[in-house]
Amino acid sequence: MGNRTPLAATLAANSISTAGTSLTLIGVPWFVLETTGSAGRAGVVAFCATLPIVVAALVGGPVIDRIGRRRVAIASDAVCALAIAAIPLLHFAGLLDFWMLCALMALNGFAHTPGNTARYVLIPDLAEHAGTTLARAASLFDAVSRGARMVGAALAGVLIAFVGAETVLLLDAATFGLSALLVAAGVRGIRAAEPRKAETPVSLRAYGTELREGYAHLLGNRLLLSVVVMVMFMNGTDQGWNAVLLPVHADAELGGATAIGLLTAMFGAGGLVGALLYGAVGHRFPRRAVFTVCVILCGAPRFLVAAVSGTTLPLAVTMLLGGIAGGVLNPILTTVIYERVPDRLRSRVSGALTAGCEFAMPVGGLAAGLLVEGAGVTGALLAMGGVYFLATLSPLVFPSWRTLDDGAVADAGEGPGGPWVDGGQGQDGPGVLGRQGQERPGVIGGQGPGAAGGQPGKSSVPPTASRVSSSAPSRPTPGP
Repeated sequence: MGNRTPLAATLAANSISTAGTSLTLIGVPWFVLETTGSAGRAGVVAFCATLPIVVAALVGGPVIDRIGRRRVAIASDAVCALAIAAIPLLHFAGLLDFWMLCALMALNGFAHTPGNTARYVLIPDLAEHAGTTLARAASLFDAVSRGARMVGAALAGVLIAFVGAETVLLLDAATFGLSALLVAAGVRGIRAAEPRKAETPVSLRAYGTELREGYAHLLGNRLLLSVVVMVMFMNGTDQGWNAVLLPVHADAELGGATAIGLLTAMFGAGGLVGALLYGAVGHRFPRRAVFTVCVILCGAPRFLVAAVSGTTLPLAVTMLLGGIAGGVLNPILTTVIYERVPDRLRSRVSGALTAGCEFAMPVGGLAAGLLVEGAGVTGALLAMGGVYFLATLSPLVFPSWRTLDDGAVADAGEGPGGPWVDGGQGQDGPGVLGRQGQERPGVIGGQGPGAAGGQPGKSSVPPTASRVSSSAPSRPTPGP
């Protein structure tokens, strides 16, 4: 049995950080509505918070490898802790101007993305170090994230009602600090977590080459590109829901912040159930069929129910069921990503995936604020729900999704036969990476859809793993 401490520390750090992010997700929009009374300004803050996420994801992949995934995860959480703590502290001192709030949220967004990416791409190596399967580790990663999101959302709603949004933000800052300490103390002795020895000297040209490698791999794989385009629209509308539509609807119809916490917790609970169900039995069914049904059900219905109902119960039931469907998506997508991306490109491709999936998030929050002020809450809900629904029809329309049931085609290193090469003439289709040479124990190979292994000398295709936002798939990853 391997050493499970690094994996356990990373899962704990990620769950704590995710719970804290749930506090921010509810606390910041409510803080803006309380202090400004403007849905438009809530949209502006959401824009400022998410645009740096996209920028960081666009350019951050090679930096993560150069600095080291462990160091990046620690520094990211430390900066986020300072940025979030500064908001209530400046407010208590009477010094917080609106532009300062926007700037601090921008700093938080810019710093948060590299840390998320660093923890995410470590999972396959941590699983191997712990002596467990990738499928189990990835499913645990998604399950604990969803559980933490559920707890954080429920806690945020209650705390805002009793102690105010400012105190909630201070608690959020503390969770970032604790996450940094867990990674610093627990993730040791993992070669993949440390800085990688550069094949070329540090320079803008070398950085550009590494950055292009990640984007070239993404653009050369039609399935991954289709995932990014679909999730981009899902995450954009989700951002509008989280940052503007749900807070405004809850304030006007549902009784305030406690309802937001309840609804978000219901979605998180459903997501946890969905992830566990898929981990238990999902691998018995074709990926594409399961994914297509669940992606259509996971998000659009809540926009419609919120538009036609002014009570909490129908929306809570809808979000619970949508959460169950959404919980299935990330395990499928994470498996596909790990199968198709080699380890040496994982940080770069993951950054490109995050940038693409979250590209529309800044516009989504801003558009929701403008729609509420121009067309009212009901009109905004119907418009953004319509966009969400159209995006989720993608697996039914585009041929590239047919390869979702293909087996794994990527490995985690270079073997005696040579480096990673483009093996686009194989049965896995154009644009996927193949590998020359012998396979290593526990690597991902190509025995066909649904095969699982990991024993020395055999191919291993994990039947499950995880990764889609809270309701839609954010690296990929969808939802509240």
